[in-house]
Amino acid sequence: MDFNFPISKPSNRKDYYIQRSIEMLPGIITWSFLIIGLYLAFRAPIAMAIFIIIFDLYWMVKVFYITVFIIFGYRRIKIWEKIDWIRKCEKLGDTDNIYRTVPEIARHSISAVIPSWRDLYHLIIIPTYKEEIEVLETTLDSILNSDYPKNRIILVVAFEERAGEDVKERARMLEEKYKDKFFGYITTLHPDGISGEAKVKGANASWAAEEARIFLDEKGIKYENVIVSTFDSDTCVHCKYFSCLAYQFMRNPKRLQCSYQPLPLYNNNIWQTNSIVRVIMTSSSFWQIMQSVRYNKMVTFSSHSMSFKTLVDVNYWPRDMISDDSIIFWKCYVLYHGDYFVEPIFLTVSLDAVLADNHIKTVLNLYKQQRRWAWGIENVPIIYRAFLKDKKIPLHKKISKGWEELIGRISWGLTPIIIALFGWFPLWFGGDKFNQTVLALNLPKVLGYLMTFAMFGLIVSMFLSLFLLPPPPQKISFFRKIIMVFQWILAPIVAIPLGALPMIDAQTRILFGKYMEFWVTEKVRK
Repeated sequence: MDFNFPISKPSNRKDYYIQRSIEMLPGIITWSFLIIGLYLAFRAPIAMAIFIIIFDLYWMVKVFYITVFIIFGYRRIKIWEKIDWIRKCEKLGDTDNIYRTVPEIARHSISAVIPSWRDLYHLIIIPTYKEEIEVLETTLDSILNSDYPKNRIILVVAFEERAGEDVKERARMLEEKYKDKFFGYITTLHPDGISGEAKVKGANASWAAEEARIFLDEKGIKYENVIVSTFDSDTCVHCKYFSCLAYQFMRNPKRLQCSYQPLPLYNNNIWQTNSIVRVIMTSSSFWQIMQSVRYNKMVTFSSHSMSFKTLVDVNYWPRDMISDDSIIFWKCYVLYHGDYFVEPIFLTVSLDAVLADNHIKTVLNLYKQQRRWAWGIENVPIIYRAFLKDKKIPLHKKISKGWEELIGRISWGLTPIIIALFGWFPLWFGGDKFNQTVLALNLPKVLGYLMTFAMFGLIVSMFLSLFLLPPPPQKISFFRKIIMVFQWILAPIVAIPLGALPMIDAQTRILFGKYMEFWVTEKVRK
């Protein structure tokens, strides 16, 4: 198959200038918008006020449908949790029981179904750096406690050589405990300093995948019959995830052209961290739940699954990019010339929320993690260059996907600032002439009404967050439980410093060519 995906560091001058021009674009747009907004507040406060009212009306409508999508997503989670997916796998031959979630897939025949779900293998890759063995054991135990036959699971625990000598002892202890529990248990040690690689998770995961490929070749297992999942070291999977994934994979005749995305919840230590972290991390989970209902706009995030054959065909994850979990989707999208999708799995995987030794460090680490996620802005120039080179992707898909990726990153940084600050700029800087107008007198009331309606989404988020919480530890006080309800009043307060600013930080860094290095979130459990 014809495949030529751009590398992140172009070797020729033409591609370099294209790359840098597109890298600078988000930062230029964001800072231009902020500067022009401030200028209009002085020079054209009436126009600025009208814009704010229109924008807030638009956002009010958007909050409403986002909230509706989150409710739909939550209902699907509860429905899917009750399904016996093993039984559905066994009955897959009965096409009357097969339903589809992706319209593009629904037009195709079911003739490509794998004869038996017992011919299917799950390959699970867990890259790790300096995580404590207790964190890794929790992850491996969740896989061990899943309902999928363990003789069809191949586990790869991928360590980093640069993490020091301690990793060898952790690797030995884990292998001794788990090596006989699965069909295959592989320990890999990713060498440091390989040419063309950066110190990123994708390099480690790709090294592990290549080692797993050698194992599959030795066992004579076809790549088409292997689903590969890459999990963060703290990922605890739902006990039905692998059986559900097997069913969704087998009943999909275009299974090689799909990634499969579970819904992340940051629940492992949610009761131990502080309210600011809980609000930010839960909001991130709600965004993923909302996106799962709008599956045509989904891109892989964090832990995800796909066909191993497709992974081999795209030459694994990028080895020199921070945002490996999302760029792998775009590599596959280009491989299949736009005929590639993300199919949601309405089951949850639980990860660690940010937690450090004290509250200040916890919030600082949260900012760093949000900035690392925001560094997905590095995808934009790679995607655009790929679209320029691939003539087989339909033009309308290039435009829509390229626009969604760019505008999504920009709105991430601008929306909280527009909502929280821009509405007051005309009143602060418009002068006496503007402040005496009817518009100025009514602007605070109008904004107040709109924001009051937007609180509908906040209230729904508050209640749903309680339903998604794991059972509290026995020693948690009643006061801490009450805080879980009232912590949502922090949402408007933290939206700018821990929502908008990390994205603007990332855009500004890439604007000036100050490239980030991969930062591993510290895993702390109390």
